[in-house]
Amino acid sequence: MKLKVNYNKKFYIRLFWTLFALPFVALFVILFLVSQEIFGDMPTFEQLENPENNLASLVYSEDEQLLGKYYIQNRSYVDFKEISSNIVNALIATEDIRFYEHSGIDARGLARVFFKTLLMGKSSGGGSTITQQLAKNLFPRDTTVYDSKFAYASNLVLAKFKEWITAAKLERNYTKKEILVMYLNTVPFGGMTYGIKSAARIYFNTEPDSLQLEEAATLVGMLKAPTRYHPVSNPDKSRKRRNVVLNQLKKYNYITQAQHDSLRTLPLNVDYVVEDHNEGLASYFREHLRTLLTEEKPRKNEYSNPENYKEDSIEWANNPLYGWCNKHTKPDGSHYDLYRDGLQIYTTINSKLQNYAEQSVREHLGDELQQQFFEEKENQKKAPFSKNLEKEQIDRIMERAIKNTDRYRKLKRQEVSEDSIRKAFNKPREMEVFSWEGIKDTVMSPRDSILYYKHFLRAGFMSMNPRNGHIKAYVGGPDYRYFKYDHVTQGVRQIGSTIKPFLYTLAMQEGYSPCHKVPNVPSTFYINDSTWTPKNSGPSDMDGEMVTLKWGLTHSVNYISAWLIKQFNPRSVINVMRKMGIESNIDPVPSIFLGTADISLYEMVGAYSTFANKGVYIEPSYVTRIEDRHGNLLATFNPKESEAISEQTAYLMTNLLKGVVQDGTGIRVRYKYELMNPIAGKTGTTQNQSDGWFMGVTPNLVSGAWVGGENRSIHFNSITQGQGANMALPIWAKYMTKVYNDSTLNNMVSKQDTFERPTNFNYDLDCEDVGKGGAKDRLDDEFF
Repeated sequence: MKLKVNYNKKFYIRLFWTLFALPFVALFVILFLVSQEIFGDMPTFEQLENPENNLASLVYSEDEQLLGKYYIQNRSYVDFKEISSNIVNALIATEDIRFYEHSGIDARGLARVFFKTLLMGKSSGGGSTITQQLAKNLFPRDTTVYDSKFAYASNLVLAKFKEWITAAKLERNYTKKEILVMYLNTVPFGGMTYGIKSAARIYFNTEPDSLQLEEAATLVGMLKAPTRYHPVSNPDKSRKRRNVVLNQLKKYNYITQAQHDSLRTLPLNVDYVVEDHNEGLASYFREHLRTLLTEEKPRKNEYSNPENYKEDSIEWANNPLYGWCNKHTKPDGSHYDLYRDGLQIYTTINSKLQNYAEQSVREHLGDELQQQFFEEKENQKKAPFSKNLEKEQIDRIMERAIKNTDRYRKLKRQEVSEDSIRKAFNKPREMEVFSWEGIKDTVMSPRDSILYYKHFLRAGFMSMNPRNGHIKAYVGGPDYRYFKYDHVTQGVRQIGSTIKPFLYTLAMQEGYSPCHKVPNVPSTFYINDSTWTPKNSGPSDMDGEMVTLKWGLTHSVNYISAWLIKQFNPRSVINVMRKMGIESNIDPVPSIFLGTADISLYEMVGAYSTFANKGVYIEPSYVTRIEDRHGNLLATFNPKESEAISEQTAYLMTNLLKGVVQDGTGIRVRYKYELMNPIAGKTGTTQNQSDGWFMGVTPNLVSGAWVGGENRSIHFNSITQGQGANMALPIWAKYMTKVYNDSTLNNMVSKQDTFERPTNFNYDLDCEDVGKGGAKDRLDDEFF
């Protein structure tokens, strides 16, 4: 007997509403379970209030120009008032037209996606609101790879639910403007570029508040797929996508039909600015600063050389900038991260002076000196090395160079045999190489490329304000992309005759005057069982005569330096140099006045600044202050200073050094570059012309230049081309000419500046013999 079920009308009505409500109840239950973190963690209230973003740390010049960034993701923060309305309108018109109406989730948008996309199979655009996209950017989805499609789909649905809840929470915690700002600061624009500020700068070389409508449309168009719609790598697709954004702006009445028709015909007009550590102003300076800030506390067991451990430990203890990120902690107790914490670092560099310094290095090396070197070495079998080198010596130099390459180290880590490594280094391959005419595509072996780069002369240049120690310009080499070694702070080279002013400083300090006369004759030193008699560079009309000390320094005469070192002793000279900031090792031997000691350009510029600063040594400094991402002050930096020599001695030395420029080895400053204002200076040339130096001192700016080969065996054959007056002095002179010609810098440095005479100063400085009888062509007296 069958049981008869009576389905009345009410039953069907209940069934209908039950089935209708079931998805909503299920959705509510799932959302509730998600919010209770049953399916995984959700952002906490604290995380919503302070979402973590990787912000690039910004490096600014003293005139507040952005020099560069340190980052994992190239993102910089911007406020709403700094964002053009063109960006905001384009974003809302394209991504979320009901942004100001919904509370994080757009029900109408979701319904459109459900019916048109899922049921009808037609494209209807995305259903995610700007707030949901922000939630995804701030709290990225799980990137686990799943084997089954069901697991993948389930995870994607749960991720969407989490984003809905997070979006709703964001709407409760932030205003609409704040949400827009957060979104535009986090959204990716391709590669390592994040946020509207970085995107505006990189793609259009402008700021977010200056973006034109068509530029804003291009950037908003990229958001759908940054690689696909990249305006540089895919310009046609990018232009089409930009025009889609313009259509949306017209559709929602942000622009008129006429504006739309006019703008859609425009080219992209991209002004692409590459932002990485190899590009931009002060690249060597920025890299040196990066290593300083991120140094870790020295650990003895990590050092093979105890001296290096000692030096680094002293730096850690005494230099506030050394390891700053690892010495200081954030409120949560963690150390500052230079690449993620958005620090704002204000340096002492002046962007104009830095630019002039880089131009001067390029002009002298690229337009003049390098060509002279190429011409001299042409058809020389051993080029670029000295013709006096044996083949075995050259082979050893090349072997060391090969073993110092990343390619060699990588192959060794892979346990490749030496024979295979040699074959790899001798196998020709396509590569880009540096030239002063521009980057060249060529085919050569890695070994030949090493030899090719050894043909290029290297240079270092540094300029500082002697009154406050601020470094104004810092150029570590010809081009940081291809020559990473920094010849300002990393490199130490023999300094030649630039050491002589320290000997003369000792003499002035001990009561000698510039016009004190001494015999211009050879001096012999007895060292153990041997003798040594230094020579001059060439004959002079004043040989055998009584000459003034000023004449001796003006013409860089070794006989006079030898006489002085006999009156004192090498250790006394070293003590003077230590007081003036030189810390490099110097052997206390009689030949000290020939400049055989290896010293950095950084130390030399700092020491010479003592002369302009009335005898007070002030340590060259890099940074004035550091702020956090919100502009709160974290640290300020003041350079150390100490009285090294008396004000009277400093003034006497500036007078002596003025003679070098007026009548001696630095006279090219006058007759070639026509700089007639008060300038003190000293040239320097080392044995075989391996190093050329020029130190230039003006009342408010002290600068130094060094030029030489990568190895000491790479040099000019003749002293005419290889002396400091030809190799290094032109960089300084070109730089100062540019500085003086810039009227906007007159408040910092000008031709009217003079060295201030001390009170109660009564020395006679007009020595009668200064302009007489220097060595022919006024060459530096070095190593004779």
